[in-house]
Amino acid sequence: MIRYALRVASLAAALGLWQLLTSRDVDLWLRFSQFPTVTDVARTFADRLAGPDYWTDLTDSLTRILTGFLLAAVLGVATGVLVARSRLAEDLLGPVLEVIRPIPAIALVPVAILLFPSNEQGIVFITCTAAFFPVLVSTRHAVRALTPVWEEAVRTMGGGRWRVLASVVLPGALPGVFGGLSVGIGVSWICVISAEMISGQYGVGYRTWQDYTVVDYPGVFVGMVTIGVLGWLTSTAVELLGRRLTHWLPRASYVPGAARPRSARSGTAAPAARTAAPAVRKGTEPEEARDEHLVRD
Repeated sequence: MIRYALRVASLAAALGLWQLLTSRDVDLWLRFSQFPTVTDVARTFADRLAGPDYWTDLTDSLTRILTGFLLAAVLGVATGVLVARSRLAEDLLGPVLEVIRPIPAIALVPVAILLFPSNEQGIVFITCTAAFFPVLVSTRHAVRALTPVWEEAVRTMGGGRWRVLASVVLPGALPGVFGGLSVGIGVSWICVISAEMISGQYGVGYRTWQDYTVVDYPGVFVGMVTIGVLGWLTSTAVELLGRRLTHWLPRASYVPGAARPRSARSGTAAPAARTAAPAVRKGTEPEEARDEHLVRD
């Protein structure tokens, strides 16, 4: 509860500072007099919630981001596993992917306009491209970092290629995969908003740019707040899904006020540490036994 209270307090302090600087028209190199106040933004936000256009923009942006991100997740994981497990695939696809990867996804807007018959498909393409490469790279590194003894154990017990893929490769690479997905969802939001500003019809990015062109600065900040909240919600959903699917991983628990036991030389004995040591030694297993146990599960 204390941690949640601190988070709410920090957010309230930031909003209070914003309101103070903008209401007093403070101009100390940074021109806060040009900014709308928190109350202006809140009033505009309430008006937008009462109208249909805000919810249409919200639905369109979410549809684009989810469609592109899901395509990128499937293609990125499949390509990452293929490149990491096959030398032929690495030789054929690796050079092409490495040449395309440094190109910013937003720079592909002209390509999307020329390639796809509708702006909607082009925006989904840009969103998919933005999330594809973080997922691809993280999956490739995660698969290559797997311990070879797990695969050898499965093959020793008669498992084939697909058994190794389902029992060792995909479960072992999940932490790295979700790391790439967390990065990819954030990059996707950046690119989909930029694409909506350039060539979109409806959407949060399109509406934010339209508010800027008509000098409606409270509306611009409503769009910025909406983008931030949507990005936070989708990123949190990806992280929660990753924790649920990787529940078998050891979690480091944080205990406030806990300290490492000191030795008797410092004047304080550590009987708990001495009594817990034999229990730890009894519960330890050889590394090969632990690996075999994980494979059987």
